[in-house]
Amino acid sequence: MITFKLNGQERTFDGDPDTPLLWVLRDFEKLTGTKYGCGIAQCGACTVHLDGTTRRSCITPIATVEGSEVVTIEGIEGKEAEAIQKAWVAIDVPQCGYCQSGQIMSAVSLLQMTPKPTDDDIDGAMAGNICRCATYHRIRQAIHNAADTMEG
Repeated sequence: MITFKLNGQERTFDGDPDTPLLWVLRDFEKLTGTKYGCGIAQCGACTVHLDGTTRRSCITPIATVEGSEVVTIEGIEGKEAEAIQKAWVAIDVPQCGYCQSGQIMSAVSLLQMTPKPTDDDIDGAMAGNICRCATYHRIRQAIHNAADTMEG
């Protein structure tokens, strides 16, 4: 039995300890905001926060989250999350939207670590998140806008 916190609530999983966290979230917890993209941690669609840092849930065995705190797009909160969500809407970032939960999770983590990121900071933090619609310029602008909102 694996016990962990999920979006602030204690959860247990009594299945194969090698099951990827992504499938526990989607299939057992019914939290479908975290997306399956590549299955090899290259696209970022499955990004969640694990104990405060970004993690690709598609390659994270559930056994490794024992005693940890997992936050998904459904549970993200705080001033950084609010600023990012508002900026995403204001800039009209999503096109198809599939990658957006992973993009938002990475962007929130960036602002938590670096409240006033440079373009290089943004490029580094977001490098593992692929957007097939190529909305990268809008993503960068939304992150800058969110940082400005938090500063002001």
